[in-house]
Parts: sequence; structure tokens; C-alpha cells
Amino acid sequence: MKLPVIRHLHRNNDQEKLKNTLDVLESFCDHRSVSEVETDVIGELISNICGAIEVQQMIDEGTPERDAANNFMKKVIGSIDK
Repeated sequence: MKLPVIRHLHRNNDQEKLKNTLDVLESFCDHRSVSEVETDVIGELISNICGAIEVQQMIDEGTPERDAANNFMKKVIGSIDK
């Protein structure tokens, strides 16, 4: 996950567009002809889109953008450390 990408995505797209893109990417990965390399790249895209959606939800709940992004990354790092 890349925080600058997550910020760019949530600033320039609404949640509906991000969720629709997420659905298309997940469907694409389900096809049998998609290679492992393609799946890895799409997985990274999906992670960034999910991050953008979560950061936007925190902002919508009243969290300042900077705090929302930092809280999200702390959550991700915390889950990796476990």
C-alpha cells in the first residue's frame, strides 16, 4: 500500500466509483486465464482502493484527512506486526 496513491484516489474519486472499480478488479481476478503476476498487481491496486475507501469513510465521520490517513496506516502496520 502506498499512502500517496491512497490519498490521490480518495481525493479524486467518489466512493461509488471506487467500489465499482473494486468489483471489476475482483471479478477480473476470478478468471482462470489471469496469471499470478497479474493477480499480484491487481491485489496491490485493490489494497490501495480499499485504503482510499476506508480513509474517505473516516473523513466523512469527521476525522481530519491527515489523521484519517495516519490512523489507517497505523492500523495496517499494526495488523502486519501481529
